[in-house]
Amino acid sequence: MKQTIILGNFITMDEKRPFAKAALVKDGVFVYIGDADEAKKLAGADAQVLDYGENYIYPGFLESHCHGHLAGYRFIGQADLTQCQLTDYDKYREIIKEFIEKNPQRELYLAAGWVENENYVTKDYLDDICPDKPLIMQTGGGHSMLLNTKALELFGIDAEYAKKNGYDQVHVDENGEPDGYICEGPVFEITPKFPTSMEDAKNYLLAWQDFALKSGYTGVADAGTEIVYPDSPKAYHELEQEGKLKLRTYAYRYITDNIENPKEEIAKVAEERASLSGEYFHYVGVKCFLDGVTEAHTAWQNQDYLDQPGYHGVERFNDHDKMVELITEADKEGLSVHVHSEGGGATHFMLGCIEDAEKITGDMDQRNVLAHLHFVTEEDIRRMADTRSIPAVPPLWTAEIPGGYDVEVSYVGKELAEQSYPIKSFYDLGANVVFHSDYPVSPLMNVKYSIYTAEKRSYPEDVLGGIDKPHNVKEAITREQSLRAMTINVARQWRQEHRLGSIEFGKIANMTVFDCDFLHDDIEKVAQANIIATIVDGEEVFKA
Repeated sequence: MKQTIILGNFITMDEKRPFAKAALVKDGVFVYIGDADEAKKLAGADAQVLDYGENYIYPGFLESHCHGHLAGYRFIGQADLTQCQLTDYDKYREIIKEFIEKNPQRELYLAAGWVENENYVTKDYLDDICPDKPLIMQTGGGHSMLLNTKALELFGIDAEYAKKNGYDQVHVDENGEPDGYICEGPVFEITPKFPTSMEDAKNYLLAWQDFALKSGYTGVADAGTEIVYPDSPKAYHELEQEGKLKLRTYAYRYITDNIENPKEEIAKVAEERASLSGEYFHYVGVKCFLDGVTEAHTAWQNQDYLDQPGYHGVERFNDHDKMVELITEADKEGLSVHVHSEGGGATHFMLGCIEDAEKITGDMDQRNVLAHLHFVTEEDIRRMADTRSIPAVPPLWTAEIPGGYDVEVSYVGKELAEQSYPIKSFYDLGANVVFHSDYPVSPLMNVKYSIYTAEKRSYPEDVLGGIDKPHNVKEAITREQSLRAMTINVARQWRQEHRLGSIEFGKIANMTVFDCDFLHDDIEKVAQANIIATIVDGEEVFKA
């Protein structure tokens, strides 16, 4: 039996014993939390000691909504346009050309991190860079793409395809031919068709795991495991079988818009769970897109866009009866439904479906997740709590960024824009609030900045150079609430609160060590905190 004594300043997130000085771990599980002398008495003479001195030890941090394969792909498989903080098409061109020169063997080239602005570009821009192979430029948010002519041909995106999918999702020129710009449904249809091998997929997931562990995360939710690569669940499973998976991943399988047979689809997920799930990769639900994003005019709003009267966004999964059936069938299998719900109209729709499903199942604890929640009415914040649905909120998105905020105001109006991204309101009504980053769709997955932005509703000056402003500050929350939203509350989302999310007797010994007291240190010190170590199953998997 392997024993390890952990020493330091523990912030446990256990209400009965919130602080401690030591823990004893046996075979990867906490068997004692308290003072150092007692831990040493209980341990055997051969116990390993991890002494972190005056540093602070937290439960391993948990991420409620991210995309593992896509993150690894962006680390090592594609051109990174995020080097440009603002739109710079000349710089994009240089980055893409350099990537192509370094990777002549690739069948298809992908560049991600494009920031759209008022300068509209078409396939001609990419044809000029790469005329002989498929080239795709994707926005950082992942909901829009620009394809060159070869890529349009590869994926069969022609005039007929545009007409079938709608010109709001496949833009066309004056002749009715696709001009290269696509968004929403078509993006998610062609992405899984990118050429990828199982070996590539495993390498992407290992690169992602390395990043997450170094960032202090010991568990994550992969929201749509096979969105980018259909065999990603199998890649996770094989890595676990090979003993290479350390980052616990709780998976939501992607369900296409208005799926034809929800019952049949849930049965497939249950079958995959039985064959692929293990300790480090485990299915907990399914993921759907209800809408897109406000900045692309595709979020499903409660009202029309101010600059497009008569249009309120893209309704993706919008069949009420099918969604109710999906929730009901998922509940029978102990699974939850996790949705992308950006606009207020999408959230209102989903809560109606959940209410009707609960009447059928009688289960008032389904733990369905609504992620992003850019705009939410007071009524729907209350309904979220009443249905015990889980709001996955993005503190890292709450600051007012010049340019982006002005566009938002022009789309939805100042009054609504001022009410964006509620967090405190969910807490006040008793909802199980969890933080999400949506990494790498959003460029940060960061513990200290999540705590900072949740309290300040803006970034520290050294992150954006002070250009952002605090936004909707009445929705700021406490440090303890932030820590809960990244630990025990996420464990509840996955129905793993008996095993993860706090430092308690009998739970898995996952911990993260920082050189900062996130509860009591000055908030500016929090912004400068450094990670010291990440511990999984009682073993150090990262040490700074």
